[in-house]
Amino acid sequence: MTNKYDEASRIFKALCDENRLMVLELLQHGEKYAGSLLEELKITQSTLSHHMRILCESGIVVARRLGKWTYYSLSREGCENAKYLLAAFITGSEQEEVSA
Repeated sequence: MTNKYDEASRIFKALCDENRLMVLELLQHGEKYAGSLLEELKITQSTLSHHMRILCESGIVVARRLGKWTYYSLSREGCENAKYLLAAFITGSEQEEVSA
């Protein structure tokens, strides 16, 4: 069982890196495959894998495999959850109260 701090730390970790913020900005325009992200970010494949693992673990990004390629997109539910968690920490409200 995860507590609210475990979940929040995964989400906030995902948002506290410049490369991951650039990935999120790129994904705002729709699904991208890993090769496209590599070209746009000019980082190595292992660096991209590291960042994408953190983003997927946070729930903000989802991945799907199609053949040898991995495609990434924003998770609407994960983004909403991140927004509500941040609001809850800022206002002192419980997440359920904020999202209701």
